[in-house]
Amino acid sequence: MPRAKPRTWRGAALAKELPVARVLVDKGVLHLDRYFDYAVPEELDAEAQPGVRVRVRFGAGRGRVRDGRREGGGLIDGFLVERVAETDYSGPLAALAQVVSPEPVLSEELLGLARAVADRYAGSLADVLQLAVPPRSARAEQRPSPAPLPPPAAPDAGSWGRYEHGGAFLEALAGGGVPRAVWNALPGSEWTEEIARAVGATLASGRGALVVVPDGRAVARVDAALTALLGEGRHAVLTADAGPEKRYREWLAVRRGAVRAVVGTRAAMFAPVRDLGLVVLWDDGDDSHSEPHAPQPHAREVLLLRAAQDKCGFLLGSWSCTVEAAQLVESGWARPLVASREQVRGAAPLVRTVGDGDLARDEAARAARLPTLAWQAVRDGLRQGPVLVQVPRRGYVPRMACANCRAPARCRHCSGPLEGQEAGAGGGFEGALRCGWCGQEEGAWHCAECGGFRLRAQVVGARRTAEELGRAFPAVPVRTSGREHVLDTVPGAPALVVSTPGAEPVAEGGYAAALLLDGWAMLGRPDLRAGEDALRRWIAAAALVRPQGAGGTVVVVAEPTLRPVQALVRWDPVGHAVRELAERAELGFPPVSRMAAVSGPPEGVAAFLGAVELPGEAEVLGPVPLPVTTVRGARRVGAPPVGERWERALIRVPPGRGAALAAALKAAQAARMARGGAGGEVAVRVRVDPPDIG
Repeated sequence: MPRAKPRTWRGAALAKELPVARVLVDKGVLHLDRYFDYAVPEELDAEAQPGVRVRVRFGAGRGRVRDGRREGGGLIDGFLVERVAETDYSGPLAALAQVVSPEPVLSEELLGLARAVADRYAGSLADVLQLAVPPRSARAEQRPSPAPLPPPAAPDAGSWGRYEHGGAFLEALAGGGVPRAVWNALPGSEWTEEIARAVGATLASGRGALVVVPDGRAVARVDAALTALLGEGRHAVLTADAGPEKRYREWLAVRRGAVRAVVGTRAAMFAPVRDLGLVVLWDDGDDSHSEPHAPQPHAREVLLLRAAQDKCGFLLGSWSCTVEAAQLVESGWARPLVASREQVRGAAPLVRTVGDGDLARDEAARAARLPTLAWQAVRDGLRQGPVLVQVPRRGYVPRMACANCRAPARCRHCSGPLEGQEAGAGGGFEGALRCGWCGQEEGAWHCAECGGFRLRAQVVGARRTAEELGRAFPAVPVRTSGREHVLDTVPGAPALVVSTPGAEPVAEGGYAAALLLDGWAMLGRPDLRAGEDALRRWIAAAALVRPQGAGGTVVVVAEPTLRPVQALVRWDPVGHAVRELAERAELGFPPVSRMAAVSGPPEGVAAFLGAVELPGEAEVLGPVPLPVTTVRGARRVGAPPVGERWERALIRVPPGRGAALAAALKAAQAARMARGGAGGEVAVRVRVDPPDIG
């Protein structure tokens, strides 16, 4: 990495008798994303070792020369990266001001991972380390970590025997191998025990394991499974809910080698596990795995980097299957870990469908907002136990779809989503269609799926509420689970459990039935992942229902002929992902291609696109106006400030050119920030792999 020194140090004699420390200062700006050399005073020589936290003087303030060393500038935190005998800089060196703690928290492996993540996402190393290294707690550092326990015995295959090659996967881990698998889990709650057995097999080989799950509820379930299988003291739990001191104490136990296994949420993806033998990610399609803070990495990509860097095993598991997971299998990088169709049919509930046409003709649906089939499934299910009702969130976006088959209307130039003005209740539109990516108008659209020429607006929203369901079944208790109050478990007694996607509680003994309402709302979202995400959320809810042999039934209210609905009926998320991947490859969509988004005021976006030196194969789509939309009652993350008009441009490159795109964007950002520091340029936001590309 290039090294540089503050301008204010030039002009005094170099203190050649002092050793030199290379420091990464805690400045998350790209034009300062490099190491700085500092002299190590004699009184700090013993503690100033690689990996410790330090404080240094940094900035353009005036200083004075004392004992041959430059002093001045404000104090700022940093990490001591390495010690060298001398510097290649001819000017004077400022001295380290303080060693904050002699505890080495930044290992060479963690530094290499952070650098790889920063390069992939066009970000700064300091920003990544803020995500990777938790804030210091002096009391936690003063407490010694427990002595490490000896490796446990390798567990038996257990419920892994339900999967083809499941036992072989565990045997490879226990024998020190590095198997890589994409795991399509069977419905039910056994997935936590199966993850625990994979961790146990890895620990038995003398190596460490890391498990990342979407939320605290999933952490608690895996934590309980690990404790039941391996006992206390063999794993650490890393979540923000634990509080800063406890979390740092657990993190230190991992860093010191006292604990060899970790389970946690998104931030645990950087956990410094010794001798890493396995990384596990559960439900990679969940939005919680995408970090909102710069440079906004995704846990799946970070763990893929760790698997390559540490040469360890990799397990990507879910009830469903993302397109990225399908690509890992298609490329040959990972092997599929699936059950036979007989096992799937024995574990999955019966799935039935209700189309929009049935809903419109159904007298019961007009009266109770429930189609007759769904009403009957609820009534029968309540005789045996609780019934889950999944209701999408509210929202509105004017995107267009074919009025016949409801395939999303796409631009013929770049395959982006077409937008139009809704004309009224008739479902038509007025004015010319315009692409949401490249901005070009479309005056002669026709559907590529069915050849139709009529369009309808797609409206995202939820029209059924817990109160309405309660009125339909007045004698049954109704429980709700959502953003404000998320339930973890519910009793096995008859009850209606109304939940938003992702907040479904686990029922004792499984749900007797489930209703998946307003399927059109999730399928009509203006997002490339709408179908994949709808299927993932449906399967996550249906997986909590009892098997068909035990009377479990799922009713989905959506057009039966749509591909995600058919995949749910067949319980075939892998087949759905494979087909989606093939279509994205044909159209040049991620993950086959790489994309980046540049958003900001029009003049800022134009200036940035004019200055950046993109790879020759890069294609710029847009810019187009960026609307202020709402999610869960709040402004969307990354939306323009209130009252400002922003635009967004998408930059697309073919496979293998993602690194070149990230490097070009990072260089342009660094140059812009350097000029902006002198009072110059309009700010723009750059994001590699944007999750919402329409």
